[in-house]
Amino acid sequence: MPDITKLLSSPLRVVNVGADLFADAISQQGTPVTRVTWQPAPGKSDEALSILLADPRIDAANQEAVQHMTAARPRLVDVRPAGEVIPGMHKHLLLHAGPPISWERMSGPLRGAIIGALIYEGLANDAEAAERLAASGEIEFAPCHHYNAVGPMAGVTSASMPVQVIEEPVYGNRTFSTLNEGLGKVLRYGANSSEVIDRLRWIEHVLGPALARALRVKGGMDIKPLTAQALQMGDECHNRNKAATPLFIREIAPELVESGTSTEETAQVLRFINSNDHFYLNLSMAACKAAALAAHGIAHSSVVTTMARNGTDFGIRVSGLGERWFVAPAQQVEGLYFSGFSQQDANPDIGDSTISETVGIGAFAMAGAPAIVQFVGGTAADAKRYTLEMYDITVAEENQYQLPPLDFRGTPVGIDVRQVVRQNLLPIINTGIAHRLPGIGQVGAGIVHPPMECFTAALRELARAD
Repeated sequence: MPDITKLLSSPLRVVNVGADLFADAISQQGTPVTRVTWQPAPGKSDEALSILLADPRIDAANQEAVQHMTAARPRLVDVRPAGEVIPGMHKHLLLHAGPPISWERMSGPLRGAIIGALIYEGLANDAEAAERLAASGEIEFAPCHHYNAVGPMAGVTSASMPVQVIEEPVYGNRTFSTLNEGLGKVLRYGANSSEVIDRLRWIEHVLGPALARALRVKGGMDIKPLTAQALQMGDECHNRNKAATPLFIREIAPELVESGTSTEETAQVLRFINSNDHFYLNLSMAACKAAALAAHGIAHSSVVTTMARNGTDFGIRVSGLGERWFVAPAQQVEGLYFSGFSQQDANPDIGDSTISETVGIGAFAMAGAPAIVQFVGGTAADAKRYTLEMYDITVAEENQYQLPPLDFRGTPVGIDVRQVVRQNLLPIINTGIAHRLPGIGQVGAGIVHPPMECFTAALRELARAD
């Protein structure tokens, strides 16, 4: 029998789990306390967690999913009108960011972008006519993700818009994204003035064909090495593409010159790309979509393969759960606002650009892009902390995306629904902020988390499926 005298005479060692009330009382009496943060799993998920964490099939499936994700080799091969290359695309179909949504529930910036796309396509003469058409039932709306496409912010893609065509030879997928319009009042933020429409038509008639000719001469372009290099130059390739865009220009400029129809046109194209630090974003998103698609559809896997928002809802899809969306209300973004704007002006979170974080870049790579905090708020230490936290909810490291400030450690990749819920730790996202009203555009940028309800619902469905 243990000597109770020794036990009572030895120094007190206290470990406090959960609420700090007891720990504070002990600490006030001069006794050291080890504090352990703990709370029950959110969403009444304890039973589902106990099932899924004990299932070895899930760990094996997750390793397979991440292996597919990291083995993908996205390659830019063409720029063509969406109606020519996206299967099922037609004049009366408009693709949008995020999970499915009806016209009645669309946010201001998404409505504004839909209106602009209808005018651009010649289906309406003005905004009032476009609104009537959008509400009439004659226009079909669908998520970009349903067509293996992605779009930043509102994400609206119509048949005449040129899209970048990504081919992924390892798993045989094709993905698509529009060309980035630049900053300011642009369609992706819901702006739809004549200036916006004129720019879209210039992209259709000049920029798109110029890039297509150059890519034919070049024979395509591998995207992953560009992203990897940009990450080592201070980008995270979601909200910061200051290195990636010049790297792209360097790759494509000789072929643009060689295949250009005139010196004036080539100079115009190069000036446009060079003036837009975010030009690489859309290309990066399509490449990320190819990597995520490679990991989708693996039985039992709890790896997230889609995170997307439409300005009203946030939705995720999970590798082992097919095409089902798990949806909850989109969150408000916490960040920095342009002069004259505040959070009262902001629309909730919007866009497909969270495909970046889904495959391990964007906010997951912020440790290597400390300058991003000048755009989204916080400190350089915060940027490092965000990345370090994400290792706790991911399956592996993307060793091709290495971060110098972390001794060239690979970025965290493969969000595991189980770990998000078990640790009550949500993925971090950095993003632009759109004005809540159509036609005004971007008003800031910041940090946001998905709603936990998406992950708890997916977790419970995984437990039922298994």
